[in-house]
Amino acid sequence: MALYEKSVKLLFRDMIKDLAIQKGDVIERNKINSWFKEKYPLIKPATISAHLFKLSINAPSRIHYSVDPNGKDDLLFQIDSKKFRLYDHSSDPDPIYSKPEEDEEITPKHKEPEEENGNEFAYEKDLQNFLAKNLSLIEPGLSLYIEEEISGIEFPVGNRFIDILAIDIDKNYVVIELKVSRGYDRVVGQILRYMAWIRKNHAEESQKVRGIIIAREISDDLLLACSETNSIGLFEYNLLVSLNKIDKNV
Repeated sequence: MALYEKSVKLLFRDMIKDLAIQKGDVIERNKINSWFKEKYPLIKPATISAHLFKLSINAPSRIHYSVDPNGKDDLLFQIDSKKFRLYDHSSDPDPIYSKPEEDEEITPKHKEPEEENGNEFAYEKDLQNFLAKNLSLIEPGLSLYIEEEISGIEFPVGNRFIDILAIDIDKNYVVIELKVSRGYDRVVGQILRYMAWIRKNHAEESQKVRGIIIAREISDDLLLACSETNSIGLFEYNLLVSLNKIDKNV
């Protein structure tokens, strides 16, 4: 549900007009944030950041934000993490609308396949997509964060991305970090940083923030590190495969 009469996506177009941005003009992220803070203070920084990716034709992460394939979301071109300009269809590359073929994929969380193991997902992206659709496997009532057209998959926190941002049954935030193979203790600092960012920039005062790390195997070092905090849960995943024989005579 939109916080104001217009959606954030439409407010971006109002910003372009209000700031008199012309073709070729460079607009910095902090200027965009300042405009929203002045005009629409209830809109959170993470929501603005997610829309920057959604509306930038060359941002690989836009595929997670239900981009309109007819071009209605093609507004900006991302120069770098802090600078943007208007999209120029006459000279810019074709907009990204969907996930490319696996051998060409270059999304922020893309990694080469791990060593083959029959009990592992080949890519972290596969584990992410599966769990985002089956969060109840982690705990009852857990759901993917959704605000307007922005989902909790690859949720932006500064210049980094949370694998999955979820909401629990009590409407508190749950930051989920995935490791397709073994989870080591260094992931604790990573997820604590994400949790702190959500608490500082996105959560309401009444909302709590906790974390969950999911890996095929939790290392002893990770288990020891997390024993010092109750705000991070640990899960190991296992793949189960069932087969149904097909009757060829049907």
